[in-house]
Amino acid sequence: MTIADQILYEDNHLLAINKLPGQITQGDKTGDPCLADLVKEYLKVRDNKPGQVYCGVIHRLDRPVSGVVLLAKTSKALSRMVEKVRTREFEKHYWAVVKNAPPQPAGILENWLVKNEERNKSYVFGAARPNAKLARLEYKEIAVSNGSYHLLDINLHTGRHHQIRCQLANIGCPIKGDLKYGAERSNPDGSISLHAYSVSFEHPVTHEYITITAPNDEIIKMFNI
Repeated sequence: MTIADQILYEDNHLLAINKLPGQITQGDKTGDPCLADLVKEYLKVRDNKPGQVYCGVIHRLDRPVSGVVLLAKTSKALSRMVEKVRTREFEKHYWAVVKNAPPQPAGILENWLVKNEERNKSYVFGAARPNAKLARLEYKEIAVSNGSYHLLDINLHTGRHHQIRCQLANIGCPIKGDLKYGAERSNPDGSISLHAYSVSFEHPVTHEYITITAPNDEIIKMFNI
């Protein structure tokens, strides 16, 4: 699949990509090609641009996670959208396939998370402590597959490191394929069954309210296993 095939939305200011599991949003220590650089190269060739192409990362998804990633094509759009993310005017919904039923069919999870840099993993604490960040999400169970897997709709209120993975594991609901947070086995392709299926926000320039949705074929396929 090419970058052109992954584009979900584009205008003069923003571009949304359907990130595949295994792709990285922004460059890291692995040195693997990242979405931001791939998009820059694609736009440079497609639009026959002689100079540098701008592509700013507004938010990120973990490497094994799929779904909508929003990028900025101008520095003004980036700064305005980053502020919307900071002030929680940027709504993110995910689907997660988990092994066990949550304690309640719907609820709010609020925890303090501490990131361990060496292990690249976050841990839950019940109260504030040094280096802890408050994490909050809403979940709702929307389907059950043969009594084995449960499909949850997640409305993410904060964007902490591995937040959904960590908070769901903490209530006994590890995400399918997520060995780091307690899944029994990995998915064949190395992904985890977490999909960022939509983002909603007011456009930073036109002020139109926009919802961008990613195809959910893969998560449905994972759910039916």
